Amino acid sequence: MDEVFKALADPSRRRLLDRLHEDNGQTLLQLTRNMEMSRQAVMKHLAILEDANLVTSVKRGRERLHYLNPVPIAEIYNRWIRKYERDRLAALGNLKAALSGDADE
Repeated sequence: MDEVFKALADPSRRRLLDRLHEDNGQTLLQLTRNMEMSRQAVMKHLAILEDANLVTSVKRGRERLHYLNPVPIAEIYNRWIRKYERDRLAALGNLKAALSGDADE
């Protein structure tokens, strides 16, 4: 999980993930467009994302297509976010019940 957090710490890598989320299965050329960085820099960021298992690539002919792998992000959600969300949702449910007069006394 440390590799995932390190990969997500960089705004350029998050932007690449957002672009793959919008249109999964892009080539390096497609991902380089509008990125304000060199092709080599995009390749370096993609390698870090692949090492963290956030991106996978598949060779198709002469092209390599890059795909978002949402599993590591889901694991972070399940481990770090969901448990805190439960308490917040319970508190909101209790508040709603109290405001509507349905609270147990």
